[in-house]
Formats: sequence, C-alpha cells, structure tokens
Amino acid sequence: MLITFIKPTLGRLADGAPFVDAARMEPLQLAVLAGLTPAGVEVRLLDDRVDVIDYDEPTDLVAITVESFTARRAYEIAAEFRARRVPVVMGGMHATLIPAEVAEHADSVFTGDAETCWAQVVADAHDGRLRPRYDAPVGPPQPGGTLPRRDLLAGKGYLPLTLLQFGRGCRYRCEFCAVGQYFGHHQYTRPPDEVVAEIRAQSRRNLFFVDDNLIADPEAAKALLRALVPLRIRWVSQASVDQVRDPELMRLFVDSGCLGNVIGFESLDPDNLRQMHKAANLAAPGPAAAFDRYAGAVASLREHGLQTWAAFALGYDHDTPESILETCEWAIDQRFTFAAFNVLMPYPGTPLYARLQAEGRLLYDGRWWLHPDYRFNGAAFRPARMTPDQLTEATWACRRRWSSAASIVRRAFDRRTNMASLSRFALYCAYNPLYRREAWKRQGLRLGLR
Repeated sequence: MLITFIKPTLGRLADGAPFVDAARMEPLQLAVLAGLTPAGVEVRLLDDRVDVIDYDEPTDLVAITVESFTARRAYEIAAEFRARRVPVVMGGMHATLIPAEVAEHADSVFTGDAETCWAQVVADAHDGRLRPRYDAPVGPPQPGGTLPRRDLLAGKGYLPLTLLQFGRGCRYRCEFCAVGQYFGHHQYTRPPDEVVAEIRAQSRRNLFFVDDNLIADPEAAKALLRALVPLRIRWVSQASVDQVRDPELMRLFVDSGCLGNVIGFESLDPDNLRQMHKAANLAAPGPAAAFDRYAGAVASLREHGLQTWAAFALGYDHDTPESILETCEWAIDQRFTFAAFNVLMPYPGTPLYARLQAEGRLLYDGRWWLHPDYRFNGAAFRPARMTPDQLTEATWACRRRWSSAASIVRRAFDRRTNMASLSRFALYCAYNPLYRREAWKRQGLRLGLR
C-alpha cells in the first residue's frame, strides 16, 4: 500500500504563475503523520509549494492537510485524484472546524488530532472500507515519542531550521483565534524528555517550536526549558507577551538558547484588546490608562536580548487607517527584528466569524477562502471605521513601510538584540530582505491555481 501526503500551496500570482514560497518551512504535520503510519506501508510526501504533482502516478490513498487559506487549492487537488478513482482523506484545522464543507470534496474527513485514529484510517483504506468520517480527540503531540519522518523533507529547499512541537493549543480565548476553538482553550504538552530525544535524533542546532503558545502553561514551559539548557541549541517559538511578567521564565529563555519569539501584540488600542479578549496583553484590569502600550514588555525583551517577531491583527472595531499606520511606526521605533502586519481574518468556526456574520459584515458570501474574487491579505469583512479597501491598503502600506530599506537599516541598530552578536546580525540581514520579497509576491495572490 502507498499513501501520498500532500501539502497544498496558496495559489497563483497576478500573472497566473504558481506561487513559489521562497521562505517555506517544513510541513511538520505531514512528517508526523508519516511517522504515525504503520510499518510496512509505503509513504511519499508532495509539497505543492515546490513539487509538481503527477496525478497519474499510482497511489492507493491521498491524504491532504487543509488550512483555510489552502482550502481552494486542496479541493482542486482532491478533484483530480478522485476523478482517477483514488480515495482522498482530508484533515487539519479547516476540516475540523467546518467538516461539512470539506466532506463535499473528499471521500473521508478526519477531524481532531491524528495520533489516536490514523492507524485505523490506514487499515480501513487497505481493506477498501474507508469511512466517510473519522472523529478523533485532541491531545498531546506524538505520544510515546513518535518521530517525524524527516527523511521525506530532504531536498525540498526548506529554510534551514528544524520544526518540532512541545505542545498544542492555548488557554486564552482570543476572539479571532481558530486554535482556541480547535483545542478547547487548553494546552496539551509532551514530556520534556521526548522533546530532547527528538532534538538529539536530528542534526540541526537551529530549531523552531511551532507551538501555538509555548508558555500557555508556564510551569510546563519551564520544565522544557530546563531540559534544553544542556543541549546548546538556538531556538525560536511563539509565546504570549505575558512572558515578561515571570522573571524565572525570562532567565530560562536566555539560558536555554532562545533567540526570541513570535509575539502577538495585535493592537496598541486597549479597547481593541478588550474586544478581542486578548487578556494576556492587558497589564492589569481597569481603565485604559493602566495600559502602557507595551513599554514595560518591550524593555524587558530588550534587556534579555531577545529578538522579537511582532504580529499585529489590523481592522478591529477601534482601528482607523491612521491608527494602523501609527502601529507600523511604533513597531519600527521598537526596532523589532521582524513583524507581520495582518488583515484581521474571520476564520470559520471562530467567535469573530460568528459575530461578524450576525452583524451582516462578512464579505465574499461568508466564504472568502473559496471565493474567486478574494485576494490574499485583503479585507474579508466590513470594518467599523473604514471601508474594506481602506483596510487592505493601510495594511499593505504597513508592509511596504516596514520592509523598506530605510526601515531595515534603522531597525538593525539595536546592540541588545539585532546587533548583539555576529550570528544574530547575520540572521537579521539574511531574513529581512527575504521576507520583503515574499511580502511583495504574496500581496494580491489569488487562492488556488484555477
């Protein structure tokens, strides 16, 4: 039996050429799925971002991971295989949040995490009795120390860092976040010794923990970091800004080799933060005056020499075009290493989607991820204080300003972070131009290839 795992691409450029992601990272979820596949079953991995899919090449089962932004392309791929009578199973966050839609394009839909039920799917497919639906619980990643099939990732031009996971999920209840809905506002973590064993089983020293919020359980995070200290690795992850309130945690970040984290600052407006239920970002309950616009947090991050990838969700109800541009200037003033200025997206299954739907504010018939007129990084709803086009343009203006040569040069000169060492400065200089090029390529991208 041969199973083909597929990671779909986003779509195509304005001229119709397929989008090739030069900043692509390993599809860890498919490597883990391959590692969970029973012995004796052949597997191959096709990454649509770089591989050409030969639909006529024999295979017994196709497994496609589906995200909202790749759903249109995933359905195109599935249609080709199903036309050739090859069964297709789809899973992932999009499939779990709206399985009824995904079921229209697949022979089988898998909801939840693969660890407990994937072997059953394989057995059923082998016996020709694949069920239309498999519902699995969510839980800790890779129980028992299952290792990803990293051999399947070789030669595909991924960024030179190893992806792995300590935990899944997050305890916070941010209105816009699909992760919270998927995992029931809970974090599930692995034993630190299993993570250490996985690190030792591969050769790289530069790692990216793809956890949704590494510190959602601070004590579990500390146990992991203590286990990482002897390994002398360099790593990054994603973590909420409230990390700065725990001095021991900040010290362990440094001691364990953390270069910095992706941090969701999201907004500088406390009214926006309250509306999005971003509890971790508000320093204290009470009036807006209690919010210091992250001054203390940024100072602590710089004091510990942590390079920061700041993420912002633009378009909440108190945003205006002027406040969005001000957010970009603030980020430049902080000399963050990287930043992502994202149009607020109403992902299906989230409280944000439900609220905007009830208010009649969704665009593209409420299914932007499939609509032929939607373009990447465009507004998919009617903002409260500007038009959708104004939101799209203000966000794109932030990306252009952030990625300008003047901004890159200005932000470089921070001796506590970006110039703290030759290796950190080299990282800054290598990736800022890369992300600049990718930002220009992605803007206005059409989803799907047809």
